[in-house]
Amino acid sequence: MKFDTIIRGGKVATAVDTFLCDIAIADGRISALGDGLGIADNIIDAQGKLVLPGGIDSHVHLDQPDTPDVVMADGFESGTRSAAFGGTTTLLPFCLQQRGQSLREAVKDYHAKADGNCYVDVSFHVIITDPTDHVLGQELPALIRDGYTSFKVFMTYEDLVLKDYDILRVMAVAREHHANVMVHAENYDAIRFLTERLEAGGNTAPRFHSNSRPIAVEREATHRAISLAEVADISITVVHVSNRQAMEEIRRAQSRGLTVHGETCPQYLVLTASDLDHPGMEGGKYVCSPPPRDKESQLACWEGLQQGVFQLFSSDHCPFRYNDPRGKLTQKGRSSFRWVPNGIPGVAARLPILFSEGVGKGRIDINRFVALTATNHAKTYGLYPRKGTIAVGADADIAIWDPGKNVTITHDLLHDDCDYTPYEGLTVTGWPVTTMVRGQVVVRDGELIGRKGSGEYLQRPAS
Repeated sequence: MKFDTIIRGGKVATAVDTFLCDIAIADGRISALGDGLGIADNIIDAQGKLVLPGGIDSHVHLDQPDTPDVVMADGFESGTRSAAFGGTTTLLPFCLQQRGQSLREAVKDYHAKADGNCYVDVSFHVIITDPTDHVLGQELPALIRDGYTSFKVFMTYEDLVLKDYDILRVMAVAREHHANVMVHAENYDAIRFLTERLEAGGNTAPRFHSNSRPIAVEREATHRAISLAEVADISITVVHVSNRQAMEEIRRAQSRGLTVHGETCPQYLVLTASDLDHPGMEGGKYVCSPPPRDKESQLACWEGLQQGVFQLFSSDHCPFRYNDPRGKLTQKGRSSFRWVPNGIPGVAARLPILFSEGVGKGRIDINRFVALTATNHAKTYGLYPRKGTIAVGADADIAIWDPGKNVTITHDLLHDDCDYTPYEGLTVTGWPVTTMVRGQVVVRDGELIGRKGSGEYLQRPAS
């Protein structure tokens, strides 16, 4: 039989197994696994390489509206391009409902931003900020039926925060219609209280961002989010967990039989609060929430990844340019840390950091790496088995890795539209050298091969 492509001689890894195997691809899907598979129009030599499922990043912010004086650096073209350079083949960015806006209108507007601009496949989460009776009674159930089966609620940020009562109402809709709820768990009132006290004392530099959001505000909100989910009788995902105390709240819930998923991110493995203490506004490059913590918190996040408390490893890519008055150097941001745009870029650095620091240093094996970066995302958000694995019938979303390649991360390697990376100068071992989406090469040896607009939108069933 003749195939479109055969990948030969590589070591294939899934979430459960590792084996030597050739992969045959036809019509965008994996058609056969084995040896001596026949002929193909395109032969890719993967001798000495790892052949892994393309990464799935289920926590990404692209082209998201902010305040009038702040603009996000990455839209769908640059964000999906950067993802492909980092070995990621599917993104799940957030469609933000602004207060007073129809959910349906928000989704329509977000599709207009994505359509024709993607290099990798995408599917949307919806952020609920205005849970009116009409939104919860009509719009949200209809959107779930249409395949928008995951949404996020915030316990902080003035323009996003929901009261516990409204969070419970959102959770009730999720339970009735079999959808997934993600929670940003930080205590808004505590952060507001601490911020006002810091500013009153003249403590306004970026480094005080971490003082305004100590571990206690994340721990408390994590406990409360889990309690609300227990009241509503649903499963939840607590996103971007940064420390041991919040991680232990999730572990305790799991030990009681509750379905609580945990997620952490690269910034909590390799950055610390001291990174915010650069001179002048340089510390603003590292302002994200929750903030990076300390070395002990890094160890706790590794423990969560190793022991299965965390099932997901995402980037929380939320990019703002540094040297830009509509980015990190906004005029209001210069006056206080509270106004520095909140978020850091990381979609392309996510996989190399976890591979190098995790697999390369013996903290996790290659199968757990695949689970944390691809398979578990697909299973959690309704994309498995089409995505997230290497199996006959699955989409041929594949990243071929050179496991011994040493790379010092610099911004120019990441191909986003930001103007810096918080991981500048970090040396990693292991790098994706070829990225394929549905059988088509998008990136090869540091060169963009794919066509803008080749990425597709993925409809997802209710869970």
